[in-house]
Amino acid sequence: MTKGSNNLSMFSWAMYDFANTIFAMNVISLYFALWVTIDKAGEDILYSIAISGSMLFAAASAPILGAVSDRIQRKMPFLIGFTIVCCICTALIGIVHNLLFGLILFAIANYCFQLGDVFYNSLLPIVSNGKRIGRVSGYGTSLGYVGTIVGLILVSPFVIKYGRQAAFIPTGIFFLLFALPCFVFVRDRKQFHNRKLVQSEPIVKAAFFKIKTTIINIKQYAGLLRFLVAGFIALNAINTVFIFMSVYVKKIGGFSGQEIIFFYIICSIFAILGAFFAGFITDLIGAKKTFTGVLMLWCLGAVLAIISFHKLLFWVIGPFIGITLGGTWTSARVLIVNLSPSDMYGEIFGFYGLIGKTATIIGPLIWGAVVWGFGSLGLIKYRIAVFILLLFLISALIIMRKVPEVKND
Repeated sequence: MTKGSNNLSMFSWAMYDFANTIFAMNVISLYFALWVTIDKAGEDILYSIAISGSMLFAAASAPILGAVSDRIQRKMPFLIGFTIVCCICTALIGIVHNLLFGLILFAIANYCFQLGDVFYNSLLPIVSNGKRIGRVSGYGTSLGYVGTIVGLILVSPFVIKYGRQAAFIPTGIFFLLFALPCFVFVRDRKQFHNRKLVQSEPIVKAAFFKIKTTIINIKQYAGLLRFLVAGFIALNAINTVFIFMSVYVKKIGGFSGQEIIFFYIICSIFAILGAFFAGFITDLIGAKKTFTGVLMLWCLGAVLAIISFHKLLFWVIGPFIGITLGGTWTSARVLIVNLSPSDMYGEIFGFYGLIGKTATIIGPLIWGAVVWGFGSLGLIKYRIAVFILLLFLISALIIMRKVPEVKND
């Protein structure tokens, strides 16, 4: 592969990060939660159930499909297929008026979005050729948050004129449009394999057997099990923050709809910087130290959110959270690559998808249960929910201490 074609492949791969964060921000984190809880007067727990249910199915599917993709050595067909279905269901939310139908369409769209991310991440060592992998990961994450800003700017005029439901059709269109470079210019790596074996053996059955073997022998992969456990605990908090941040700043900070949009843009700008510099820091000091440092920053951000009693403080917390969010994804996927065998990237990213999606089941349910259970306390119920998330982050930090540092290539 020539240098020019490799650069085009890396840029096109990063453009998928640009594209899918348009969905993540406009649908998961911003407009759909508000559409459910405000426009349709639904309880937080309804959104929690919808996203947790879709995550449950995604969590069950991710390791199997990841192992299948390793066996057939093809990840792009999975990425393309799940992305297209996600975009279609997202657009359909824009034309339904029944809350139940909207929740079902969201669940399908989120299921496909989450699985697409598994195959996107597993392409990282292919497009980077194992060189400067931290920086390449950082480029993707940085461009992803550029996509967040662009997505907000492109979609917000529709919302301003027609209401929150008008966000979903353009979001589906822009997600697909900006994902096209990845579909066209990123190729699965061609490796030698026994074609007759792949065609004759039951691929899914073989994938199940491979996963069983991996689970039995996972302790032989130094630090991988500990990282997966720490990641699971941390992602319970991180994913929940991402999902309910718009609700928190509206309820506690008293932000208006337009202020929330501007708040997210500011957060995304700092996330770009956090992801970009985290890539260089990861290559410099290692993925484990970088990820641990990011978790420490998350703890500090949670403390600030709990004690915030003035809107102005949120304008400090937002950029802070943006930096840590960008650094999280950049360092985490590099650490996975460093801890995993090279012929198991799809499977291990599938397991990482499993823990991430399971965390997105449990975390939001805990949030919803705490907010519901302490409803009589008024707005303080939200501060209690953030405190619970802080305990998760501290626990993850303790476990990360025993994860070995593996040097980047």
